[in-house]
Amino acid sequence: SGPMWAYILAHENAVSLWRSLMGPTKVFRARNSVPDSIRGAYGLTDTRNTTHGSASASREIAFFFPEFSEQRWYEQEEPRLRGGRVFYSAEERVH
Repeated sequence: SGPMWAYILAHENAVSLWRSLMGPTKVFRARNSVPDSIRGAYGLTDTRNTTHGSASASREIAFFFPEFSEQRWYEQEEPRLRGGRVFYSAEERVH
């Protein structure tokens, strides 16, 4: 219903951490049980709950980022991220 931003999150526990930040899918439940979650604070309805977490990340990454190669990332970039500080470019929206 409006603009959206898609991101690829990388972390050992990315799925569980992201689900925790999002809060329950049902906005009513999120507002009452985890009001500081993204859905608890900003969700409008169960279908307009402000955020999405994929059960099939590889499929959705390929859809939103067709130029992204998971294999290349795991081979070249992921070891670099584990080796030290990561810097974020707000202009390019990448680490």
